[in-house]
Amino acid sequence: MKKFMIFVGALTLSGTMFAQKPASDDSHYSLEGLANLNTTDGMSWTAPSIRLRYFVNDNIAARLQFGFGGDGSSANGLPSKETHLYSNAAGDANGTVQINRSAWDLKLGGEYHLKGTDKMSPYFTANIGFGSGSEKQTWTDVFYSNPVDPTSSLTYSQGFSVTATGGYKTIGWGLGAGFDYYVADNLYLGLELNLSSTKVSHDDTVTDATTPVGSSTSTSLGSTMSYTNIGAAHGSVRIGWRF
Repeated sequence: MKKFMIFVGALTLSGTMFAQKPASDDSHYSLEGLANLNTTDGMSWTAPSIRLRYFVNDNIAARLQFGFGGDGSSANGLPSKETHLYSNAAGDANGTVQINRSAWDLKLGGEYHLKGTDKMSPYFTANIGFGSGSEKQTWTDVFYSNPVDPTSSLTYSQGFSVTATGGYKTIGWGLGAGFDYYVADNLYLGLELNLSSTKVSHDDTVTDATTPVGSSTSTSLGSTMSYTNIGAAHGSVRIGWRF
């Protein structure tokens, strides 16, 4: 096993030694995966993205990026589906809270690549982006322990049900810098950091509640917020293939 690992390491090193970045005449496209780092409110990794680039020439590239993300906060690290159980005192019946979330974002941009070296291609980039997200909660036989106090804890409550839906939309822009480092022919690793500004518009939240004494519908008005990540960069670690 040790000899095998030495062989693999030597093979990787030799590939890196002879790797060179391709010219746009030979390889117009690249496809890469991104692991996204968010530092808006603490270090956290968010859902990955994919990016397609088209090299007009050796210096200029257009790009399209798609990801399952959110509004740039740590909230987009929440799971897409959750189920919580609430048992009655006897433990022979359960109420459930089901939460379903979905979110996506799309970014269009361009890159300007500097001369760099035979293996490394540093660049500057600018992009605009937009996205959307939604959440739906369904409570079955679950309600507040104090029915008139929505800040009280949830508990098993037979005959109670709640459905709440809401969502948001985003639009923004970003400026950044990064590099591609070719570790083998047409295969590269990269790092990118961006400073960005985003506007988030939250939709109205509609809640339908059914209790043993009747039903009701309430609406909480949405809100809009903007934030600029100066000093709280969004980064990505990338691996890609140029073709």
